[in-house]
Order: sequence, then C-alpha cells, then structure tokens
Amino acid sequence: MSFPPRCDLQLPGWGLFWAEMVATGEGSEALAQLRREVARRARDSHRLEELPDHPTVAAVRKLFRQAGCDPTRWRPSSEALARRVLKGEEPPAISPLVDINNCLSLELLVPACVMAAGTVQGPLTFRAGRAGETMLSLRGPVSLEGKPLLADDLGPFSTPITDSQRVKVTADTREAWLVVYLSQGVVSGDCVRQALELLLSEAPVARVLATALVP
Repeated sequence: MSFPPRCDLQLPGWGLFWAEMVATGEGSEALAQLRREVARRARDSHRLEELPDHPTVAAVRKLFRQAGCDPTRWRPSSEALARRVLKGEEPPAISPLVDINNCLSLELLVPACVMAAGTVQGPLTFRAGRAGETMLSLRGPVSLEGKPLLADDLGPFSTPITDSQRVKVTADTREAWLVVYLSQGVVSGDCVRQALELLLSEAPVARVLATALVP
C-alpha cells in the first residue's frame, strides 16, 4: 500500500494525522534523555486530578463516548500514559520508533500508534467497532464493540486505546507509519507535524519521509 493510505472516515469529529518514517539507527542516547525530558515537561504542565478537564483530553473523551466507548473504562492510550507519568513512572524504553510515538503522544496528549510499514492491506476505514468484533491486541484479545478503530481488508488493526499484534513494531523494524488520532479543531495537523519534527531534532532516531492529514 502506498502512502498516504486511502481512509474512509466514518466517525465525525475525528482527524487522522499520518507520517511515513524510516529508522536511522542513531540517537539512542539522546532518546533516553528525551524520554526523561518529555516526562518532566508533562509533570511540570499537568496535574493528575486535573487531567480529565484538560481541553485535549476532554475532547478525545467526548469522541470516545460518541462512538459508544466509556473512556473511564477504556482510557485513550495518551491519557493512560500521562496518568502513569504523573504518578511518577518514566515512559518505558521499548524501541526507537515506539518511544518517539509515545513521546509525541505524551507531549500533545493525543492517542498515537506506530505500525510496521507493509502490514496493512487495502483501503482503510475509521469506524466504531461492531458487536462481537474482537482483535488480538498488544494486551491480548480485546472486544471492539463501540470502540473507535482503524480497519483494513483483513479487519481491525488499531484503536486509540491499543494496537494489534499484526502491525506491531519491533526493534528490527526500519520503515513505519505513525497515525495520530485527533479531535478536529483542538490539535491541528501542523501542530503534530511541528512537534514530531522537534522531537526528532532532539533524538534523531528516525526521518520523516512524508506526512498527510485526513480529512
């Protein structure tokens, strides 16, 4: 599939920012410092008890509810990460591409997913999960009913909560696609692009080849 992917956006109020990236094999020490710095900035900017009222967090929660998902039971990945960091945990060191994805998510408080390039097939659809629909996620099997999700010809592969094993990025992954789940009118595509470029200037673990915004 060529970049950017064609995507039928069926859930109103959402926008999808896409980035095509290639790992450089460099910047591992800078990345460790960046994880700590992004966590420090989050703790300086946010308070755990006030997080649900942050405009970006509240907007994403609202979109979850509109799709049929309770965001207090199934937290957006960005909010879950922010809560852990605000409780004193450090962002985990997983792999360069995943770590940059997590830093971006924490910096902007928006759910983001990074997937190995070539793992999705055919046109994409962004919709709510259907009754009985499931996915083998990074956390194990998960029910998708009412949850916002991305699906391709093979079925659902990503949500703003967790992603599927099928598109998982490993330490050996060189080419990847990143998708950021946005609430329209709250965080712009330009804001995401600039934040991603700034993070990669601090820790050059990847190069951005192209970006796109849907819609």
